Amino acid sequence: MYAIVRVGGKQYRVEKGDSVVVDRMRADEGASVTLEPLLLAGDGKDKTVFDRDDLAKVKVEAVVAGHERGRKVHVLKFKPKKGYKRRSGHRSELTRLEIKDIKLMSRKPTARKETAEKPAAKQEGAAKPAAAKAETAEAKPATRRPATKKPAARKPAPKKPATKKPAAPKRSTARKAPAKKKAEEPSDGS
Repeated sequence: MYAIVRVGGKQYRVEKGDSVVVDRMRADEGASVTLEPLLLAGDGKDKTVFDRDDLAKVKVEAVVAGHERGRKVHVLKFKPKKGYKRRSGHRSELTRLEIKDIKLMSRKPTARKETAEKPAAKQEGAAKPAAAKAETAEAKPATRRPATKKPAARKPAPKKPATKKPAAPKRSTARKAPAKKKAEEPSDGS
């Protein structure tokens, strides 16, 4: 039997007895953690559970084995022929989880039922103050103040008509004919 669980926004396939390395969790070493199941697949005789209501009955228990740091990741930025080089890196903070048990319970955990009962109690409590307000409203006579007049709104100044500028004379696109040359008179040689 295995389950797909969500831890820190990522999904992992886990079985009973597995050790999984996930992003850093706030839980202390040795603390017991319940993981959110997304799917439960049986050994063949059990059915695969996808439904949200049935997944509420699935319990995946894990124990925090320890906190670790991942291997160093080197980052190099380089632009050729520009004299630009930047070097940095980081090591991820990780948590190792050991899967203790994967259970398919017959019903939902009781903790969820208690949270459902609390809002119902709040609704009953909220109804009592509303009734008290209604009683006080009936006891007081309604007094009405006269409405105050608002000053009249200013009207915007009338717009001045736009003055038209005289249109520039249009230029013709046709080319002018070249000037005629005067016929040269023959010279006498003098």
